[in-house]
Amino acid sequence: MAPTISGFSKLSKDDKIKWLAAHHFNDEVQAIATLKKYWNSDEQLQQLHDEFTENTISNYYLPFSVAPNFLINGERYTIPMTIEESSVVAAASKAAKFWLTRGGFKAEVLATTKVGQVHFMYQGEATVLSEFFQDIKPTLLASVKELTAKMEKRGGGIRDIQLVNKSNDLAHYYQLHCTFETVDAMGANFINSCLEKFAETLLACAETSPKDIIKLQDFEIVMSILSNYVPDCVVSASVSCPISDFPNTPQLSAKQYAEKFVRAVHIAQIEPYRAVTHNKGIMNGVDAVVLATGNDFRAIEAGAHAYAAKEGSYKSLTKATIENDQFTFSIKIPLALGTVGGLTNLHPLVKFALQLLGNPNAKQLMKIVAVAGLAQNFAAINSLITTGIQQGHMKMHLMNILNQFNASENEKNEAVSFFKNNTVSYSAVEQLLEKLRS
Repeated sequence: MAPTISGFSKLSKDDKIKWLAAHHFNDEVQAIATLKKYWNSDEQLQQLHDEFTENTISNYYLPFSVAPNFLINGERYTIPMTIEESSVVAAASKAAKFWLTRGGFKAEVLATTKVGQVHFMYQGEATVLSEFFQDIKPTLLASVKELTAKMEKRGGGIRDIQLVNKSNDLAHYYQLHCTFETVDAMGANFINSCLEKFAETLLACAETSPKDIIKLQDFEIVMSILSNYVPDCVVSASVSCPISDFPNTPQLSAKQYAEKFVRAVHIAQIEPYRAVTHNKGIMNGVDAVVLATGNDFRAIEAGAHAYAAKEGSYKSLTKATIENDQFTFSIKIPLALGTVGGLTNLHPLVKFALQLLGNPNAKQLMKIVAVAGLAQNFAAINSLITTGIQQGHMKMHLMNILNQFNASENEKNEAVSFFKNNTVSYSAVEQLLEKLRS
């Protein structure tokens, strides 16, 4: 068990590593070597990475890949994807190529409103608080003018503040429910700064209000924080083609394929156990682009899954229909993204990713990310209703298994050739390597 340490954050990076190696590893030399192996040789670049967060001791690498051939609203894109899971990039690329000659993807931003809340307790009468709020609302808005000036010049700012009475759910609990437009910034710091100022101003107004109307001691600010649930920051994307465009195979006619696809999506609409995995597949594509472009994939994940449950049960984020022999597959997803601020101005590969996409604004990036999720879902369902998910996935996973066995280059070539016509599994790879090595 490692001892307690005080002042760890004040240690140099080298001293942090020495402490970790001494107290957590039997082979201290190897532990230190592993961490330093992933340091960047460019000292300035390494310092930049060190300062992204706290207690940095090394870099954690993920593959930076691209998926070409995406046609979105008539424009061609090669989409950057940062993800470690096998077959995700290949699946997205395959879907993009299929839809490239069928009109491509159509995408539309439906709304871009973001939300933040001041959560507070109030011990007085609700009607008195409501009147007080209406009186001070202009003061609340005026109190953040310095914070909002630059955002307003770009077309953003505060859209509204509403008093929400939640005392039926929790005694004496109220909110200032605030809506924002942050244009090309994700806007978390901007929103949180505004909310904290609202809270401060609320108390200041209570303190100077006539004591027979509002009493300062009746108020308690609990917290001021943005919400990652953004049901009014939503983008839609879709693809469509005649069902005759799908291939006819001995197993499934084009019509049967389309009908089976629609049934698979419908199952994810009514069965939460399936819907969670269905949406996880969507997020494989979404998160990969979000991460590559320096956005907050945890916030996107939380918002998307909450949106999937907005009707009271957890459902698919995608829909599929057949009308007059026309197949349509679509997604509607909340995406609070930014193309300025945060890592977008700092991380070299984030800059590269955004340049690769033609330096999109936030709305354009929302469309691209939604399309990546839809493409990923299309590819996954295609596999599930035809060959099964494991055939393609395990072949992409083959190299990872071979690396676990420290396979040589010749062994890898032999394995790739062998598994072109054989099912990939961990045990099958192990048996093949044993045979080759004997």
